Amino acid sequence: MRCRGWSNGRSAPSRDRAGDRGYVTAESALVIPSLVLLLGLLLWGLAAVAVSAQCGDAARAGARAAARGEPPEVVERIAREVAPPGAEVRTARDGDLYRVAVSAGTPGPGVLTIPVGRTAVAYAELG
Repeated sequence: MRCRGWSNGRSAPSRDRAGDRGYVTAESALVIPSLVLLLGLLLWGLAAVAVSAQCGDAARAGARAAARGEPPEVVERIAREVAPPGAEVRTARDGDLYRVAVSAGTPGPGVLTIPVGRTAVAYAELG
């Protein structure tokens, strides 16, 4: 005699599985915010690297301008054009050596805003 609803040797659904229905929801509630947080931290890190690269580019541009003999206000203007918004530019001269330092804060709220800076050095060109 064959029972109805039982075919291909499959067993009947267990009554214990009815209590497992909430686990997927609970796991999703923990995993999804964790993934969003991880994505946010990765994007913040990428933005910090970009700000650091911009500071380095600005410092090198300013140092090259200073080595060519440009006036200090022109050196600062050139460095600010390349630097990220709100960056601080400092120039110094020691004999034939010009040093340009550019620093800026990383984007982010509160404690995620950390200062990043780069310095470039160039010798004065002859002539």
